Amino acid sequence: MSAQKDKLAAFSSLESTWQEVSELLELALEEDDQSLEKELARNLAELEEAVGAMELETLLSGPYDRNNAFLTLHAGAGGTESQDWAQMLMRMYIRFAEQNGFQVETVDILPCDEAGIKSVTLFIKGENAYGYLKAEKGVHRLVRISPFDASGRRHTSFASVECMPEVDETMEVTIDPGDLKIDTFRAGGAGGQHVNKTDSAVRITHLPTGIVVQCQNERSQHANRLVAMRMLQSRLLELEMKKKEEELARLRGEQREIAWGSQIRSYVFHPYSLVKDHRTNLENGNIGAVMDGDILPFIKAYLKEEARRNI
Repeated sequence: MSAQKDKLAAFSSLESTWQEVSELLELALEEDDQSLEKELARNLAELEEAVGAMELETLLSGPYDRNNAFLTLHAGAGGTESQDWAQMLMRMYIRFAEQNGFQVETVDILPCDEAGIKSVTLFIKGENAYGYLKAEKGVHRLVRISPFDASGRRHTSFASVECMPEVDETMEVTIDPGDLKIDTFRAGGAGGQHVNKTDSAVRITHLPTGIVVQCQNERSQHANRLVAMRMLQSRLLELEMKKKEEELARLRGEQREIAWGSQIRSYVFHPYSLVKDHRTNLENGNIGAVMDGDILPFIKAYLKEEARRNI
């Protein structure tokens, strides 16, 4: 109820501001007072920003949009090329999170010997983290001159992005302990002597679905197990959400491929610089800014497109 009151108050405030701007414009026209032009421009800019913020808040109204998120990246086929691309995407999402006030924790990472990563799971913590990052689910394509190719040839690489809302105690995700296979193993990578000398890492397999989650970032086996269980709950919830989406698409008669290979965005470094989202056709030629985390315009465009489709 409190949230509804806040939304109503915000709308009333916008309405009052619009009324004030309208009256100021009417006064300026009546008296032909050009000195009010700067004030009008400033007020309109502030109003536009406030309307945009409210529109985004409206778009982030799904049942799990306000939740924290687990973001998982997987390198595609192509060895070092795709693994380096997955690491570039990981940096992009970390930068995006930092710029928008989210906290980031690395839950699990599988690095490569030469360069890049095979996979990583990030825990993005903050209000609406899932609402934003659900827009990134899918396959991301990179086109560039390979830094790993002595001949300087152009390469195309792929990486997939998965996003799941964190499940809290109020959400009904029932897991039968008898459906779980739990393994412990020694964590790899950085972490110091404690991480490397104890079997603290935990891998949980959900036998009915074949879903596998693991965590090795925490210092104790118990803590890793708790995080892994949260990830499993989130994956099971995501599975149910995907089933509902597919059923809705079937009822609509849509042929929507949501599996591996359906690229949602292309990042072209050569022969020109361009990032293009294939779902909304939004483009940005400043690829450096995008790789530095400036992906909010793509996210907003996707959320607006989804809202339009669901009307």
